[in-house]
Amino acid sequence: MKQTVCELEFYDAFRKIRPDNFSAIGLHLLWQYFEDYEEVTGDEIELDVIAICCEYSEAHISEIADDYGIEIDADGLDEDEALEKIYEEVRDYLQEHTTIVGESGETFVYADF
Repeated sequence: MKQTVCELEFYDAFRKIRPDNFSAIGLHLLWQYFEDYEEVTGDEIELDVIAICCEYSEAHISEIADDYGIEIDADGLDEDEALEKIYEEVRDYLQEHTTIVGESGETFVYADF
């Protein structure tokens, strides 16, 4: 038996079980991703908060670069240029290795790998 949930119920399920896994923006990106996936494939997604938290992450670009050992040469760049370089390198790395669910500013939501 499946139950259809709205976006607010989706948020509430995470806030109840895993309140610190995703920001409100991260949850919105996940919601949109799952909605789009269902529409394109016709497959329904089961709302399993624990499984989603194990399969997806939300992190700042510097954290992703550190976690995955992404080497970025930002020598000679000013702060804005260095940040842009990190962003581009992290985005390229994620695109090569996994699925990017969405992004907001300097933060990505992506499928773990």
